Amino acid sequence: MGDDAVTQVSLGWLDGGLIIGYLLLLVFLSWRSARSGPADGISGDEHFLLSGRRLTLPAFVATLVSTWYGGILGVGEFSYLYGISQWVVMGLPYYVFAVLFAVFFAGKIRENPAISIPESVGAVYGTQASKLSAGLIFMLVNPAPYLLMTAVLASFMLGVDGWYIVVGVAVFSALYVSWGGFGAVVRTDMLQVVLMYGGFIVLLIFAWQYAGNPAGIWNQLPDTHRQPTGGQPVSYLLVWFFIALWTFVDPGFHQRSAAARSPKTARNGILVSILCWFVFDMLTLLTALYGAVILAGMSDAVLIYPALAAHLLPAGLLGLFMLTLLATVMSTLDSFLFLAGQTLGRDMVTPPSGASAVRYTRAGIAAATLLALILVWLFPSVIDLWYVIGSVIIPGLLLPVAGVYYAGFRVSSAEILTLLGVPVLVSLGWLVGGMMAGGDAAGYALLGLEPFYPGLAVSLVLFGYFKLRGGTSWPRATGNR
Repeated sequence: MGDDAVTQVSLGWLDGGLIIGYLLLLVFLSWRSARSGPADGISGDEHFLLSGRRLTLPAFVATLVSTWYGGILGVGEFSYLYGISQWVVMGLPYYVFAVLFAVFFAGKIRENPAISIPESVGAVYGTQASKLSAGLIFMLVNPAPYLLMTAVLASFMLGVDGWYIVVGVAVFSALYVSWGGFGAVVRTDMLQVVLMYGGFIVLLIFAWQYAGNPAGIWNQLPDTHRQPTGGQPVSYLLVWFFIALWTFVDPGFHQRSAAARSPKTARNGILVSILCWFVFDMLTLLTALYGAVILAGMSDAVLIYPALAAHLLPAGLLGLFMLTLLATVMSTLDSFLFLAGQTLGRDMVTPPSGASAVRYTRAGIAAATLLALILVWLFPSVIDLWYVIGSVIIPGLLLPVAGVYYAGFRVSSAEILTLLGVPVLVSLGWLVGGMMAGGDAAGYALLGLEPFYPGLAVSLVLFGYFKLRGGTSWPRATGNR
């Protein structure tokens, strides 16, 4: 199959009708959420931002599972190029840290009255720390990468400039999320998670019928695709384990844990989600391996899933799978958009006393949408956006967030600003230095060292220094607060 054949797919009226129907259903679910007012004893703010802290286990699992796969095109690209190592670097590390989050953090977050990470930080360290952490969180949850992936999908499906489509998707998402609040995010995620699994199951069945069982495909794969390292050095895999520390500071994990019906629901919901992630990872991995054999030689590996669907699926089912990809990306887009709006409108810009946070959150969603569009225009690379944001921000948040829930990780209110800000500045400086010096192939690693590591090292050194200087308690294995 030549390169020209995978740059665009022709969608029939049935395929297009499915996509239009999906968008209309999102509007309906948002409307239903907006109509359901807060229950007795629950404030309007808590209802809009956390659905009144009443998430049941099925709703918790659906919204957490669906929002974790916004980078589905990147997953396909990595699997197509490096085989089973995709699961080793993009699956296993996240399972490990998600288990730790469930055991040590989920229940405590649910018991905490705070709605967001910056509010939790502020309750322990004060207003300045809250504002600084809010700025970092706002950058961490910017939805620009998912808007960009929407543009890639639109370009493939419609054969038009994705920029026009991405503006439309951004405005559409901002409107229905602003209308229905977190409840709209949860309701649409429950729809989107069904589409995710259904679409990939259908594509895997057709690939199996076309090319034979997985055992036969396995023998046709290049040797590197069958190696856990994918032909990459072990040091490369280690980087991904550190990147998976993102889990501990992910606002989506914190928000859903805070919204759960009980601490037990939050903990068990994450553990069940891990099982669901494993199943979905196997679906996406097997599908991409089939693609590596059926569409061997593709130059644009990021399009392996839609290209394989266009090659195998008939009208109707093709539209269903394209809808699967769109829903997978949009489930993360709407979640990040809501989190960014909440962080900006409620945590960074504190509403006046007595004012509703809902109006300010909606204004924050509008501002976050505009900023995301600007970033997509300036940095038209999903990988660059992920790399820069994660490498720079995470080192500054890890220990301060841990200190909110475990006293052994706390420093003084005077020291916390340094612990939040200096590691971020070091990582940013290292990244800029790598770009100026030429760095590695990505242009970011100064002296062959990824910018994440210097930032994390400085964070640990500062933390140790503050503990030794202050003579305060160190973290203990018991995890007591």
